[in-house]
Amino acid sequence: MSSSVAVVSSRGAKRLASGHPWIFRSDLAEAPGVPAGPVRIADPRGQPLGWAWWSPTSEIVLRRVERRSDAVIDRAWWRAALAHAIARRASLASVTNACRLVHGEGDGLPALVVDRYDRWLVVQLLSAALEAQRAVIVDVLQELTGAAGILARNDAPVRAREGLPKSVEVLAGGVPEEVEVDEHGVTYLAAPWTGQKTGAFLDQRENRVMLRTHARGRALDVFSYHGSFALHLARGAESVVAVDASASALERARANAARNRIDTLTCVEADAFDYLRDAAARGERFDVIALDPPALAKNRGSIAGALRGYKELNLRAMRLLAPGGMLFTASCSYHVTKPMFLDVVHDAAADSQRPMILRALTGQPLDHPELLTIPETGYLKGLLLENGEA
Repeated sequence: MSSSVAVVSSRGAKRLASGHPWIFRSDLAEAPGVPAGPVRIADPRGQPLGWAWWSPTSEIVLRRVERRSDAVIDRAWWRAALAHAIARRASLASVTNACRLVHGEGDGLPALVVDRYDRWLVVQLLSAALEAQRAVIVDVLQELTGAAGILARNDAPVRAREGLPKSVEVLAGGVPEEVEVDEHGVTYLAAPWTGQKTGAFLDQRENRVMLRTHARGRALDVFSYHGSFALHLARGAESVVAVDASASALERARANAARNRIDTLTCVEADAFDYLRDAAARGERFDVIALDPPALAKNRGSIAGALRGYKELNLRAMRLLAPGGMLFTASCSYHVTKPMFLDVVHDAAADSQRPMILRALTGQPLDHPELLTIPETGYLKGLLLENGEA
């Protein structure tokens, strides 16, 4: 076997055949004698299996990107792959100027994230193999999008596992500290350099619009961050309370409200658990509630604690919900599966002693594709619930 070919075990080959692109170190039969980058892969019999990203120091040593062994991973290949991913999002241009252009494995481009914020791009190169191809990726992205600037948010902890440094740096042009995002007519400022993820939570865009259609009376946005749900709720509700533990996040929420000429938003700096408990003690009721906490389960070991947290949050929110009111509750914890989340919300509903009606079960939007054979591409799940009390 050529020294530039990576040989995977029989178990690894079966994993690839099942539709999952990852090969772990334990399933690497023969390592290629080349630096990080694209390499051909084969099974133990020498049968070609295509091309993969090779990351020598990572636990995930190979990520398949191409099934054709006769392909060439060059600029033309990158152009075709990125153009295909970008075209998938074409319909979003009519409703927003911000979306994810590449969702890693979900778009057949493992470890690559590309988000568009108006005329600028934010990328994450999360493997050593991608880092080795940085120049061609940036060049092709500029050609396809005409981006005024490209920022690398390479500050994700996963880069350490690849033997890569963490950094935030401009790769092309210039990128401002803030970018105005227009989302179905609501505007807010994203922060590419310092904001959560790559600057904003783009994955909840369609859920915010969905909940907006139910907005009325008193509305509550818990874990509000920069007020994204609150801004949409304010389009239909008489008043909105935005709750977050971060004073700086709420300052941005207030600024975003002013940007949209919203004067019905009240920001409350508080721990979400405490706020929900105290509001119930005060006898408060809300007609619409958005409950969008950060990932409570960072790893498998924290699942049990996360489930307790999700139950408590949902139980308290349900008890605040007025008869006929709507609750949108979400989990972005990958380790908390859809069945787990449904079970914990079911238990909360039972304890609430309210007839909670399931109105919708939501997942990820068009620009965050979830492949059924790659569970790691999916993490976001949401439930729209109605309090069935008369």
